Amino acid sequence: MARTVFFSVSMSLDGFIAPGSLSELMGQQWMELQQWVFPTRFFRENLGLGEGGEDGRDDDILRETFDRTGASVMGKRMFDAGERMWPEEAPFHTPVFVVTHERRDPWERPGGTVFHFVNDGVAAALARARDAAGDRDVRIAGGGATILEHVNAGLVDEFSIALSPVLLGSGIRLFEGIDAGRVALEQVRAEPGQRVTHLTYAVRER
Repeated sequence: MARTVFFSVSMSLDGFIAPGSLSELMGQQWMELQQWVFPTRFFRENLGLGEGGEDGRDDDILRETFDRTGASVMGKRMFDAGERMWPEEAPFHTPVFVVTHERRDPWERPGGTVFHFVNDGVAAALARARDAAGDRDVRIAGGGATILEHVNAGLVDEFSIALSPVLLGSGIRLFEGIDAGRVALEQVRAEPGQRVTHLTYAVRER
């Protein structure tokens, strides 16, 4: 059974984690938000882009996040975007449980990623991910609505934000609609980096 349920995202200074429409993904603002990821050695290795890339703390954090994750949960919007953009060898290399109303057989990709489509809500998807993760952690991969649903249901133990020095002005806010009356946070780590500040919090009930 999985140990910890967590999410990790990049966020702009004004609180956005993604543009408002799928057509804007991979656009200039999204690239600026994620600019700390692309230079790292791990990013190149995980997407099969060849050797090279930067070492350092940003690279370490990406590797640690990948290594601790035994299974992931994501929403249909994120899957739809990723299905178009991920390489054939999708970058998860673990089971992924997609919360959707669509009925679809599991989709197996080279490299160990298998997408399972769950039709009965986030709690059911998370339960299956916990079983699949074994003694590793479960990552709520996104998008924002799926993360929020898990947080408001009291299903998240910890999260990390890579706070990026950009302003998006609009898009998907990470905490839009949060049930703040039931969620308390305890800061675990704060690490300034060259491109972002890494913040980690434990989630507590009030």
